Amino acid sequence: QVQLVESGGGLVQAGGSLRLSCAASGSISSFGVMGWYRQALGKQRELVASINSGGSKNYPDSVKGRFTISRDNAKNTVYLQMNSLKPEDTNVYYCNARMGRVDYWGQGTQVTVSS
Repeated sequence: QVQLVESGGGLVQAGGSLRLSCAASGSISSFGVMGWYRQALGKQRELVASINSGGSKNYPDSVKGRFTISRDNAKNTVYLQMNSLKPEDTNVYYCNARMGRVDYWGQGTQVTVSS
């Protein structure tokens, strides 16, 4: 059973930065894609960033230029560096790992950006 544990969330002022970490219980090199999603209460979960096994990254326009995803296979950890944070970035952020057709999710970490 794959376990993903997020950390690094918290409260930050607008314009500030946070770095989220997602530690996997196994080797992340076995996952085709890893990513970060966020979900506000009552809304659908949306992709924030993804990175595949080849290192290709994908971001929606809402975070492009501000967020950076990276992966450290030796530490079995994926990171999300979030800069220039805005109040609308306030959400619960979830780590995702995809192996074939199976998705694994972490428990989520709260990010709150004050204005």
